[in-house]
Amino acid sequence: QVQLVESGGGLVQAGGSLRLSCAASGGIYFFNAMGWYRQAPGIQRELVATITRQGITNYKDSVKGRFTISRDNAKNTVYLQMNSLKPEDTAVYYCSLTGARTTLWGSPTDYWGQGTQVAVSS
Repeated sequence: QVQLVESGGGLVQAGGSLRLSCAASGGIYFFNAMGWYRQAPGIQRELVATITRQGITNYKDSVKGRFTISRDNAKNTVYLQMNSLKPEDTAVYYCSLTGARTTLWGSPTDYWGQGTQVAVSS
């Protein structure tokens, strides 16, 4: 079974930094991309950053210049370095795995982690 395990969330003061990690396991043969989404109370889940297997990145405008996504394909792990955090970054952050296959001919499937809380105090 494919599983995503996130770590690194917590409480930090505005201006501080956190680093999120997400490790995917479960016999993954191939995937298209990994990324991070977030959801604050009363707000729809939104994209924060994604990175393709080839290293192409995409960021939400409000985090550009502050957040950096990176990945280790060999370890099926994605990281999100978050600097200059703001109270509006407070949310549950979810790791995503897009287009994953467990065999050469398997159907591509998207997976989500359980989420990790990030809270930024002013």
